[in-house]
Amino acid sequence: RFNWSELVPLRLQGRALGLQTAGSQFLLEGMPFRILGGSVHYFRVPREYWEDRMLKMKACGLNTLTTYVPWNLHEPERGKFDFSQNLDLEAFISLAAKNGLWVILRPGPYICSEWDLGGLPSWLLQDPEMQLRTTYEGFTAAVDAYFDHLMPIVVPLQASTIHNPLCPRYKRGGPIIAVQVENEYGSYARDPNYMAYVKRALLKRGIVELLMTSDNKNGLSLGLVKGALATVNFQKLEPGLLKYLDTVQKNQPKMVMEYWTGWFDNWGGPHYVFDADEMVNTVASILRLGASINLYMFHGGTNFGFMNGALQSDEYRADVTSYDYDAVLTEAGDYTSKFFKLRQLFSTIIGHPLPLPPMIESKASYGAILLHQYISLWDVLPTLPKPIKSELPVNMESLQLNGSRGQSFGYVLYETLTFGGGQLRSLGHVRDRAQVFVNTMYVGELDYNSVELSLPEGQGFRQLRLLVENRGRVNYGLALNEQRKGLIGDVFLNKTPLRNFKIYSLEMDPSFMGSLRHTAGWSSVPDYFVGPAFFRGRLWIEHQPQDTFLKLQASLIFHSTPGWEKGVVFVNGRNLGRYWKIGPQETLYLPGPWLRKGSNEVVIFEEHTAGRIIQSVDIPYLGRTQYVD
Repeated sequence: RFNWSELVPLRLQGRALGLQTAGSQFLLEGMPFRILGGSVHYFRVPREYWEDRMLKMKACGLNTLTTYVPWNLHEPERGKFDFSQNLDLEAFISLAAKNGLWVILRPGPYICSEWDLGGLPSWLLQDPEMQLRTTYEGFTAAVDAYFDHLMPIVVPLQASTIHNPLCPRYKRGGPIIAVQVENEYGSYARDPNYMAYVKRALLKRGIVELLMTSDNKNGLSLGLVKGALATVNFQKLEPGLLKYLDTVQKNQPKMVMEYWTGWFDNWGGPHYVFDADEMVNTVASILRLGASINLYMFHGGTNFGFMNGALQSDEYRADVTSYDYDAVLTEAGDYTSKFFKLRQLFSTIIGHPLPLPPMIESKASYGAILLHQYISLWDVLPTLPKPIKSELPVNMESLQLNGSRGQSFGYVLYETLTFGGGQLRSLGHVRDRAQVFVNTMYVGELDYNSVELSLPEGQGFRQLRLLVENRGRVNYGLALNEQRKGLIGDVFLNKTPLRNFKIYSLEMDPSFMGSLRHTAGWSSVPDYFVGPAFFRGRLWIEHQPQDTFLKLQASLIFHSTPGWEKGVVFVNGRNLGRYWKIGPQETLYLPGPWLRKGSNEVVIFEEHTAGRIIQSVDIPYLGRTQYVD
């Protein structure tokens, strides 16, 4: 049994050693230490709930928090950095220390994490020669500039007290005991010099803590870098898997950096769940083998906004908005059976009583919300900034707007004039999905599977409109360099490429939504309406707001209305994320801190057919379940 009651950050002010390796075990301040960690991502959890999740980690028996750092949120535009509010990394790490948790930091620059482009900013793709995750000069220059801003925040929060003249703000006694070098590079391995570059980039900016790498079994040998402890990621403990670590590094502590407690979901698939007993039995086996462990995820949270990632192997599959992950805590931070089973397991190896689990926050069911006004996208266009005019199609990232970053997320509308009908062919240049309109008449869609569409014949010149959605950039695998969105090449009508476009940016960021609020032309919603259009209504709350879940469904009032199909929900200007009737996810998480007493504005962008109401319910529904094999 281990007693780590005195091995907490605030009780070890002035310590000098930090986390070290001694043969096959970790030492913290010279004392044997086993990492019992859990992943919580500050950028997926409302700031008001950070401490609640940390207290639940302590109550479960964990002693370490791990988090990624998403470059694309912290530097959304080249040279403009944001570490404020929900992105206040220093506050998050300091709060972990206050609550007795050590921190393993995973700063990337690539993080995977089912996050758009694995956390890399999309403006990198403006360079047509860009080679992500390599020592290509255009990439390393951007990483260096980012690390120059990130590391002065991180370095003072390290545990060791080694003097570092590179950081005058250096203070003793931070909670960071280890820093990960990149992430799962063995599964990419495009440049044998890259990992050494990332390691040097960390060291020269003042990182002194234990360095680690993280890979699955197949990538372990290719993801190594000298001077960093290799760790392994898995869900099923194959015989000899941990011993395999000895083949790549002799006589070192064994650690599972990512023990996958569940799995993520894709649109059109099931909601994956992982058996709680199997999970706990595997954790117990890992501990019996003397290894340290990090639970990925302890609490998944939410891919708010347009930040979800995607996979592309045999086909493109975008991740859903929820990052519930069937983790130890639910998307809204509630306990699961996994929590109590793990708490019981950890209590048998920890030599002091665990704190009592905090009370859970009650959830609210606010009932039906009537969307009483709408405005067509076509009526919004004249109120937008002037469209970009281009003879050739321009991909989203290369649009000349937003300073130098182009457009990162959302939709782009391409308009051009055509004469007559015929066959519209995308040649695979639509990324990721285009609704096609002749004037304002919907005629079909183009995507990865549908690459040809018949346009009806008509007299004279007509407007051909392609509303293209970026459904999320691939975050894992070898296709990272091919993640430009919008129209990435020519689209043909019959044998002629489309030319002379007007291009409208529809990023739907806070400034866009703010101007939409004051746009003239909102009117009462008819019994039946076909989008694309924005709809709005009000959620009235009498008392202190609580968490709730928004369920988009067929109207109970107008039975001829087929209901909401596909789009995005905004509440008080915050983008909750996407919905889609193909599922599996059927509810969107709405945190209580994002609501206020009284009137709350709800805006829905619906691509197709709209309902009249949405329901605020107190129970989430993430879809039909399927056990992970």
